[in-house]
Amino acid sequence: MNLEARQLRDALGRFATGVCLITVVTESGQALALTANSFSSVSLDPPLVLWSLQNSSDVYDTYASASEFAINVLALEQLDLSNLYARKGEHLLDPAHYTLGEHGAPVIRDALVAFECGQHATHEGGDHLIIVGEVRSVTAREEGVPLLFFGGAYRELG
Repeated sequence: MNLEARQLRDALGRFATGVCLITVVTESGQALALTANSFSSVSLDPPLVLWSLQNSSDVYDTYASASEFAINVLALEQLDLSNLYARKGEHLLDPAHYTLGEHGAPVIRDALVAFECGQHATHEGGDHLIIVGEVRSVTAREEGVPLLFFGGAYRELG
């Protein structure tokens, strides 16, 4: 079967996902955010999650080597944050958008949930690096509507 990249991308886009900001602090102390929808649970015991980092990302080295990071699941009203931190060169976190979490990673204010993780493993995966994190703590809102991505566009439940 000869599968074209566009055909595969369109087919994968038929799987609805949440939208996350992956946050880290650089060695120089700067807080960064990167928009991703490649988040998944891996294991409950031990508590593992994963996300995928594009090899051509302008912040690849920082994220690939980060010992601590947070995966922040965005709420519908945070669409502007998703767009802001999805742009190359626009990853420096505005201090108004986060607080430092229990383990030192930036936690996005009003995210539906934030998973603070320590890097557990990385695996090469084609044009991405698969980063597995061990969840160290979870912060969650009681209520809220998720920001969803489906068919190449943001969507709402209902």
